[in-house]
Amino acid sequence: MGKNGRRMGKWLKILLSLFGVLVVVAIVALVVVNTYIGKSKPFIEGEIVAEFLEKNVTVERDTFGVPHITAESDADLYRVQGYVQAQDRLFQMDMARRQASGRLSEVVGEAAVGTDKKFRTFSLRAAAEASYGGYGEEAKKVLDWYAEGVNAFIAKAQWDDKLPYEFKILGYQPERWTAVDSLTIGKFMAYDLGGNWDSLAVRHWALNNFPEDKARELFITYPDNAPSIIEANIANPVTVAGRFDPGLEPPEFNGSNNWVVSGDKTASGLPLLADDPHLGLDTPSIWYQMHLKSPEQNVGGVIFAGVPGIILGHNEDVAWGVTNVGPDVQDLYIEIPKPDDSTQFLYDGQWEQAEVRDETISVKDGEDIPFEVVITRHGPIISDILYKEEDPGALFSMQWTALEPTRELEAILNMNRAKDWEGFEKALEDFNAPAQNFVFAGKDGTIAYKANGRIPIRKKGDAQLPVPGDSSDYGWTGYVPYDELPRVVNPEEGFIATANNEVIDDSYPYHITKMWAQPYRYERIAEVLRERDDFTPEDMMQLQMDQKNMYAGEFLNDLLGSIEAQDEGEKYKEVVSMLREWDQLDSVDAAAPLVFHKLMKQLPIVMFSEEMPEDVYKLLPGKGSITDQLLRAAYAGEPGAWIEQYGGVDKWVFDSFEQSVGDIEEQFGKKVASWKWGDFHQVEFPHALSGASPIFEYFLNPKKQAIGGSNVTVQAAAFQEDGTVDHGAPWRFVADLSDLSTAYHILGPGQSGHMKSQWFHNQVDDWVQGNYRETVLDGDIKESSTLLLKAER
Repeated sequence: MGKNGRRMGKWLKILLSLFGVLVVVAIVALVVVNTYIGKSKPFIEGEIVAEFLEKNVTVERDTFGVPHITAESDADLYRVQGYVQAQDRLFQMDMARRQASGRLSEVVGEAAVGTDKKFRTFSLRAAAEASYGGYGEEAKKVLDWYAEGVNAFIAKAQWDDKLPYEFKILGYQPERWTAVDSLTIGKFMAYDLGGNWDSLAVRHWALNNFPEDKARELFITYPDNAPSIIEANIANPVTVAGRFDPGLEPPEFNGSNNWVVSGDKTASGLPLLADDPHLGLDTPSIWYQMHLKSPEQNVGGVIFAGVPGIILGHNEDVAWGVTNVGPDVQDLYIEIPKPDDSTQFLYDGQWEQAEVRDETISVKDGEDIPFEVVITRHGPIISDILYKEEDPGALFSMQWTALEPTRELEAILNMNRAKDWEGFEKALEDFNAPAQNFVFAGKDGTIAYKANGRIPIRKKGDAQLPVPGDSSDYGWTGYVPYDELPRVVNPEEGFIATANNEVIDDSYPYHITKMWAQPYRYERIAEVLRERDDFTPEDMMQLQMDQKNMYAGEFLNDLLGSIEAQDEGEKYKEVVSMLREWDQLDSVDAAAPLVFHKLMKQLPIVMFSEEMPEDVYKLLPGKGSITDQLLRAAYAGEPGAWIEQYGGVDKWVFDSFEQSVGDIEEQFGKKVASWKWGDFHQVEFPHALSGASPIFEYFLNPKKQAIGGSNVTVQAAAFQEDGTVDHGAPWRFVADLSDLSTAYHILGPGQSGHMKSQWFHNQVDDWVQGNYRETVLDGDIKESSTLLLKAER
């Protein structure tokens, strides 16, 4: 070996020695981290002293981590519900109340300032505080009992130095839980499920930036009968582009499927009920499954972590589920500020002083940021959250049902104890925001449906555009009367189903919305439920996993005709042939869903994205429905302004198709036979901290998995541009009214929020494959652990 070789060998030894030291350090660090994280794992088996209780309470967690709480009073039941939720989900609960209250910056830092400004402006916590005063004494006691349990866990975890590890990572301690915290999380769900302000803002922008014929086609139904509203939008333009962050908006059509089948169509002779609410797919799940039992009630199902009671599920007599109605419950008003005082606004010829609320934002490792929320008679000014204009000619304020005092918890508590449809419908009177499609089944054989919630009645307009804020000619006169909300009981058809589809016809006297979800999920559910009269719970589970693509059923032949008309050299003959032979199932191993869905996503991008600022395009609601309208009209021989300008429907479709296939070839190669929907379409369930580091992502997120279905199939699996499935049904539920001692569930990705728990990601495979599990209200619980909380009084 020469000199250079010996020198190389010497350096290799040094490097190897250093590498060895680093490996040892890394191992020690991992052991320390692992030990600390393990230390914060909840104590769920054995006995603990619980001074906050009046009598002993038992918590039996079954083999999937579902806590079955048995107490001798409702007071102790709700105390332990709070304690147990905090054991499994305290960090999630704290993040939820902070986000909804606009207080993330205190623990995250400057990156969350924009989010905090948004939620402080939307005033969810202020609405929760106003709501608290309207609750009855029983509901206030429940909120307080629940908070006692949460705080008992926080105090014990702090004393034992066993707070969830996320608090250590972010370097802060959780504050005491309050009744208003729970109500604020409830208001956040109204935000997540009940918004239409963005559609109004984008249409306002369109009227001021496009010729009328092009703007008209971005509406679902153009408001021809309201020229004064259209003129007001053009006369007083509000800045939209660059004023909102589309990334903070909830997924469009946060929806769901639900249906109920009468005993005339089931094998048992009693009803079946199925529900699978569609929300974001995260670790931990937005839902927390529980079973609550006391002498006063025996109820099981799911609830949002941070809230008492059971919002969806069943008791010994009835079962229920929801989908989102999606009504127009937000209105934007075009407010005219006084030139020399931006806190005064014109109203009926007079300058009216707005309320100004100090919302100074504390920032971790930074200085406080002064921030004010200005509230007109209609609601908060929302159009200058990110950037303040020195002399705006006009601004948007927002009126919203959820900002009024509401009493959803009263409804939940009464639903949990309902014995029949009469009692359940009575409970729904207090469920005002968000508006939901409730389906119901009783063991007496009743099946029923009600679209519930406050739906505004307007003096003028139909919530298609912002309205003048300077005139008393506009505004709300009240709400659709409770007894006149859409309702069905024991229909002749033998089933009731909703999937965010239109639930009224032209004879209905009140406006609900023009922006219904695409009808394909409902059409498939109804198609299946009409086929037989001997359905079983297994059939309902199978239907929840159904992958039939009715969207393709409507449009595919016409689309292929356009492609063939433009493909003169038959370059895409193989792809077209594959699409023609497709069974129209969005299955993981098929190539056709990959091409079809890429094409349908590409169509609005090709048509609209270059003619709009990026943020306005992202805010544009109903892209799928608008695209559908353009296609239907064009294939009926009546192409609109957008398509004529582009050069015809065939050119639009072919250009979008070419770009879609090009993207697929770049990612998966040119061999059509090797393309698979599941290679692109994959679910992950990301954790809130996973974006901070690849290390966190590795440990906190389950491995991505191929999944069938799509945004238009009953098996809901909506996806981002990169194919990541981020929206669907975190919880699936089936109840057989012939035996309500048991129901069938899947909760993705699992019950626990602790990464060391066996229930952290244990249901991901079952969620993907549709393997349901039984959860009991009565009978033997397949135990994994039993915790006795011993009262010492």
